[in-house]
Amino acid sequence: MSGTRSQTDVTAAMREAAHALLSVLDPAQVRQLRAGPGRLDAPELREWTYLPGRRPGLCTEGLDAGQRAAVDALLATAHSAAGAELARGAIEVERHRRGTTGSPDADRYWVRLLGDPAGDAPWAWRLNGHHLAVHVLVTAAGIRVTPHFVGSEPARISTGEQSGRRLLGPEEGLARELVTDLDAGARAAALFAATPPDDILTRDDPFADPGRLPDGLTYAHLAPRQQRLLERLLRRYLDRAPVPYADECWSEAVARGLGSVSFAWAGGLAPGDRHYYCVRAPDFLIEYDNTQDDGNHAHSVWRHIRHDWGIDLLRGHYTEQHGGPRSAP
Repeated sequence: MSGTRSQTDVTAAMREAAHALLSVLDPAQVRQLRAGPGRLDAPELREWTYLPGRRPGLCTEGLDAGQRAAVDALLATAHSAAGAELARGAIEVERHRRGTTGSPDADRYWVRLLGDPAGDAPWAWRLNGHHLAVHVLVTAAGIRVTPHFVGSEPARISTGEQSGRRLLGPEEGLARELVTDLDAGARAAALFAATPPDDILTRDDPFADPGRLPDGLTYAHLAPRQQRLLERLLRRYLDRAPVPYADECWSEAVARGLGSVSFAWAGGLAPGDRHYYCVRAPDFLIEYDNTQDDGNHAHSVWRHIRHDWGIDLLRGHYTEQHGGPRSAP
């Protein structure tokens, strides 16, 4: 649980880390960091991808050790200890992938800053690259950290120093334990396709549409042991975030009632089979697939239906500070 740490502590640490990063960059790098209009009402706030390719912002390739350490410190502030380990793991697995393809280049992730971390106005930052997409919005009222995407290619490393590593193993294992524990009738309700989709269904859409996801089997129809498994799976994703925010999201989910939360699966049930699952809740959704490269290439995403990009906080800020929501995105 959150203990004595609050979202205020998290935002203070994040602000300090952002200033520390700015302090070690030269003017040209600062301009790259703030690439684009740099305004929170610009469309770029909601533009993202988890595929390979360039992004606007400051590329980590070519940064010196001190500058890269400052980026890493900022990235850590958007996560719990376990979440930060997962984000670092996505970078490490990507290094392994590049090495196996004969391209052991430097890490290529792009950091972008929108707004100003000084003062009380809202501001945002992100770190994006292949298989890692972290988006953060900061206001005086708190933070938002979704969409949050982590991928792993390969899903299971079979060679080299990281041999045997399964970065998203818990995300896969908890869901498989749940679906295989269901009786025949419940499993029939949870399984929506014999062949899984080739990617997460919401892709990199600016706004996540829960209507794209299958209905699945609801929490209310699970046995107590299965309900606990689904709770653990939910917390696995929410707990990527800083503890105070993760606890807030969980408390809101419990208060709204877990009974309508649903779980759906597609594909094979045995380890190594190509598969997909999703979890739908009133406020957020989770997707996971391990279908590409013959079931050795995993994607996972946590989206908040109301909170993605911090839209709710921005509207609240503009309403309070500027007399109406018209200035919000």
